[in-house]
Amino acid sequence: MPSYNIMNTKTLAILLAPCYLLAFGCGSKSAPANTNQEQQVNTTATSDDSLLNLVQQKTFDYFWTGAEPVSGAARERYHSDGIYPQNDKHIITSGGTGFGLMAILSGIERGYITREAGFHRFKQIMDFLEKADRFHGVWPHWMNGETGAVKPFSAKDDGGDLVETAYLVQGMLCVRQYFKNGTAEEQALAQQCDRLWQEVEWDWHQNGQEVLYWHWSPNHGWAMNFPVTGYNECLIMYVLAAASPTHGIDDKPYHLGWARNGEMVQDKSHEAFGYHLDLRHNYAEAMGGPLFWAHYSYLGLDPRGLKDRYADYWEHNVNHTLINRAYCIQNPNGHKGYGENLWGLTSSYSPKGYMGHKPGEDIGVISPTAALSSIVYTPKESMAVMRNMYDNHKDLTWGEFGFYDAFRLDDNWVLPRYLAIDQGPVAVMIENHRSGLLWDLFMSCEEVQQGLDKLGFEYRKVPIK
Repeated sequence: MPSYNIMNTKTLAILLAPCYLLAFGCGSKSAPANTNQEQQVNTTATSDDSLLNLVQQKTFDYFWTGAEPVSGAARERYHSDGIYPQNDKHIITSGGTGFGLMAILSGIERGYITREAGFHRFKQIMDFLEKADRFHGVWPHWMNGETGAVKPFSAKDDGGDLVETAYLVQGMLCVRQYFKNGTAEEQALAQQCDRLWQEVEWDWHQNGQEVLYWHWSPNHGWAMNFPVTGYNECLIMYVLAAASPTHGIDDKPYHLGWARNGEMVQDKSHEAFGYHLDLRHNYAEAMGGPLFWAHYSYLGLDPRGLKDRYADYWEHNVNHTLINRAYCIQNPNGHKGYGENLWGLTSSYSPKGYMGHKPGEDIGVISPTAALSSIVYTPKESMAVMRNMYDNHKDLTWGEFGFYDAFRLDDNWVLPRYLAIDQGPVAVMIENHRSGLLWDLFMSCEEVQQGLDKLGFEYRKVPIK
């Protein structure tokens, strides 16, 4: 059994922070007018339901009025302060675009935009993606939204990014399912989504081994050398790789690579704050990793009733969230504001640049996406955070696309800026909490069910309570 490096996507982003976010650039002070908006945003949220809708709509709008105009895809980041050190407001993110596809579907269902307007945006994005740089069918992490050319994420990361592509395909399949029985134009869009997903060469990224590799470059080959092993945010990649009808993998990379031949399983006696994690979190076995690990793979992949030989994924994600919350309530570093109504640690902006925030590695930065995207797991607890941030800290935390990416009450620090990968899960998970829409769409894919069966999963749909 080879010894695999367990580095993951955001871990690498943190190590490469100077080139990843270099003083945090992208966006503009004001979003372009939204001529397709059907509902005016009600900025007075008196009830919890009206606040939930307000947050969902404002966050959805990041992917609507805040999108890169040529491609229609999601900007990597949007800076309301208008400061762009790298002049890169036109750079889009493949993974964030996948999240955005799902957020726009929720916007159609909620009446924020019309179905027709959503269709045209999806068509714009798919046409762009079809012509954009791909490497064995795999999109890069970053692309120039005006040309489709790859923008290197780091010196040797100038090719295909399989993890980000998995997030993109997760959203693409939801779009396919939503439109597949529609008008002739809509069915053609669904077929385009299907063709693009089938062109992804998941099996190429095995690099001849029983594991999936994160990167491949036409200039540097496998030099990045990151086999993706669990547990982190990347489960969806293995599910889709097994599900592919054209470039699928068998179950060995999942069990020998991702699950590390069973070493991914946590000792049953292990607990943190009274909660057990079934899986060993990479570099965070004691109290679990940042909360985006409970979000990214599960925007479409329904964790309710999802089990395999390694974990009950609903129970695991609920406990992961509760441990993160309990740590903030305990507040060992004495940060201002932490408690039952203010918690949530995940990777985000910080006064020191882009950082990974998690229990045990905490500098007082609260990332709203952490608790808000966890609303499917902790509805009352997450709602309490949303209400507290809006009622008591709105002047600090709130902007044109909802809550800013991160803030710290110790010194009232905030940047009026947003990241696509943090915005997307908020809108999508709020919709899953309200209706289960994205879960239902993704899990309705026949290939996904076949992939889960191949890997040994059991799935029983559990109704929304």
